[in-house]
Amino acid sequence: MTLTALQNPALLGAGMILTFMVLIMTKRLSAITALILVPVIFGLLAGAGAGIGEMMVEGVVALTPTVLMLAFAVLYFGVMIDAGLFDPLVRFVLRSVGDDPVRVTVGTALLCTVVSLDGDGATTALVTISAMLPVYRRLGLNPLILALILGLCSSVTNLIPWGGPTARAATALQIDPSSLFLPMMPTMLAGIGFALLVAWRMGVMERNRLGALSLQPLPLGPQPEAPVMAAEGDPQAHEETRRPKLFLFNLALTLGLIAGLLLGLAPLPVLMMGAFAVALIVNYPSLKSQRQRIAAHAENVINIVLLIFAAGAFTGILQGTGMIDAMADSLVAAIPPALGPYMAPITALVSMPLTFFMSNDAFYFGILPVIAETGAHYGVAPEAIARASLTALPVHAMSPLIAAIYLVCGLLNVDVGAAQRFSLKWAVLACLVLIAAALASGAFPLRVG
Repeated sequence: MTLTALQNPALLGAGMILTFMVLIMTKRLSAITALILVPVIFGLLAGAGAGIGEMMVEGVVALTPTVLMLAFAVLYFGVMIDAGLFDPLVRFVLRSVGDDPVRVTVGTALLCTVVSLDGDGATTALVTISAMLPVYRRLGLNPLILALILGLCSSVTNLIPWGGPTARAATALQIDPSSLFLPMMPTMLAGIGFALLVAWRMGVMERNRLGALSLQPLPLGPQPEAPVMAAEGDPQAHEETRRPKLFLFNLALTLGLIAGLLLGLAPLPVLMMGAFAVALIVNYPSLKSQRQRIAAHAENVINIVLLIFAAGAFTGILQGTGMIDAMADSLVAAIPPALGPYMAPITALVSMPLTFFMSNDAFYFGILPVIAETGAHYGVAPEAIARASLTALPVHAMSPLIAAIYLVCGLLNVDVGAAQRFSLKWAVLACLVLIAAALASGAFPLRVG
């Protein structure tokens, strides 16, 4: 790097973000190690010296509430899956879909939407595919439709505060995740409605293609060929963890948790911690079983906690050295003044290609803070920029840079490229629906001033 770049915080910051993106997208470093090492090196180049440690600590401390919320959200919904909260829904869907392709596709959408409330895409894929794929095969339905519905429903539901993209956006901009989510609820509902509409349309098309079917109705109860996935990914359900007699209690506790979030009865981390403690004690009274349930989900929790803390160090140095302000000033100078007030919808539109060709970490931790700082120069709140960026989630779900699409295609035994070609146009339409709904509901403004 030249002396001129070292003397220019904007160029140094751009080099830091570019280096970070290249390292994680080429898989030379993991996101966690890159988030720590890259900013330290560039902070030294910027002359921060001994101040780097303080910057990192400040960034990490600022994200502690977010880390608490995410860690206990993963544990809570993991315990709910272990206890079998979603099992009756799976059985109901399997009993209800019968031999009608429309009911099968709509049932798939409903099942995926509910299961994806835990914020874990892998669990959602495992549960939904294990339950529905035998039905698709039995009726001769196109498995690409299952991949499409999974992508639409899980990506829209990922707007929840403990979902990965929302958590990353909140972390990068140091915003309370619940403050991002609550104004986006109408947008999420619109997205779910669109996903159900697409599922209905796909079912009608398959019904017309296959014609009248005269198969034996599906038997009642769980299907032996479609076991419910355990949280650990074991294809056989662990019956010893199921608590069917506590279904009503677990349902009431979960609904109460959601109500507490919507009403703002307490900070979200407090609600999650309390709900997890109650769920664990009631469902698994013995200390041994409690340790087993925590250990079963420890890997997911550790990965999330380490990622968020590392991101705090990254953003702390990026802000503390003044790089982000300098980059935003340069971007403001490059944007025509007439477009500045429209930064929120512009962010929504450019986030579609950016999140398709970039990983979540690269976009939310590298690009989004610069866009938000730029928008602030025109009076656009960072919350608006964050919400606008989240409308690109359906397209991001089709990205070849995320593991979920390979998991889904592997389970369905379909080609990734075929799934992308089949789903991408519907994903773009879903993004446009989310943008329209967000603008109509005031989640972010069309323009400021």
